[in-house]
Amino acid sequence: MDGLNSNLNLNEGAPPRVMPRIGEWGPLEVPATRAKRRMRWWTILILVGVVAALVGYGYWMYTLVR
Repeated sequence: MDGLNSNLNLNEGAPPRVMPRIGEWGPLEVPATRAKRRMRWWTILILVGVVAALVGYGYWMYTLVR
Protein backbone atom coordinates (compact mmCIF):
# COMPACT_ATOMS: atom_id res chain seq x y z
CA MET A 1 0.00 0.00 0.00
CA ASP A 2 1.76 3.04 -1.29
CA GLY A 3 -0.26 5.91 0.24
CA LEU A 4 -0.26 4.86 3.91
CA ASN A 5 3.35 5.67 4.77
CA SER A 6 4.82 9.13 4.33
CA ASN A 7 8.15 9.65 2.64
CA LEU A 8 10.60 10.92 5.25
CA ASN A 9 13.10 12.09 2.64
CA LEU A 10 12.24 15.79 2.44
CA ASN A 11 15.08 16.47 -0.04
CA GLU A 12 13.86 14.06 -2.69
CA GLY A 13 13.22 16.54 -5.51
CA ALA A 14 15.91 19.10 -4.60
CA PRO A 15 19.16 19.35 -6.56
CA PRO A 16 22.24 18.18 -4.64
CA ARG A 17 23.78 21.67 -4.42
CA VAL A 18 20.90 22.96 -2.26
CA MET A 19 20.48 19.94 0.00
CA PRO A 20 21.63 20.48 3.60
CA ARG A 21 24.52 18.40 4.82
CA ILE A 22 23.15 15.70 7.09
CA GLY A 23 24.89 14.98 10.39
CA GLU A 24 24.30 12.20 12.87
CA TRP A 25 21.23 13.85 14.43
CA GLY A 26 19.95 16.01 11.57
CA PRO A 27 20.98 18.78 9.17
CA LEU A 28 24.18 20.70 9.87
CA GLU A 29 24.52 24.52 9.83
CA VAL A 30 20.76 25.07 10.02
CA PRO A 31 19.82 27.92 12.38
CA ALA A 32 18.01 26.95 15.56
CA THR A 33 14.46 28.07 16.30
CA ARG A 34 15.71 30.52 18.93
CA ALA A 35 18.08 32.14 16.40
CA LYS A 36 15.26 32.41 13.85
CA ARG A 37 13.01 34.04 16.44
CA ARG A 38 15.75 36.51 17.36
CA MET A 39 16.37 37.42 13.71
CA ARG A 40 12.63 37.86 13.15
CA TRP A 41 12.47 40.42 15.99
CA TRP A 42 15.59 42.23 14.75
CA THR A 43 14.06 42.45 11.27
CA ILE A 44 10.82 43.90 12.63
CA LEU A 45 12.76 46.38 14.79
CA ILE A 46 14.93 47.53 11.87
CA LEU A 47 11.89 47.84 9.61
CA VAL A 48 10.06 49.99 12.18
CA GLY A 49 13.20 52.14 12.55
CA VAL A 50 13.50 52.66 8.79
CA VAL A 51 9.81 53.56 8.48
CA ALA A 52 10.12 56.01 11.41
CA ALA A 53 13.19 57.62 9.79
CA LEU A 54 11.37 57.98 6.46
CA VAL A 55 8.30 59.50 8.11
CA GLY A 56 10.51 61.88 10.11
CA TYR A 57 12.41 62.91 7.00
CA GLY A 58 9.15 63.41 5.10
CA TYR A 59 7.73 65.55 7.89
CA TRP A 60 10.92 67.63 8.00
CA MET A 61 10.76 68.18 4.24
CA TYR A 62 7.07 69.10 4.53
CA THR A 63 7.89 71.76 7.14
CA LEU A 64 10.64 73.15 4.90
CA VAL A 65 8.36 73.40 1.86
CA ARG A 66 5.37 74.73 3.77
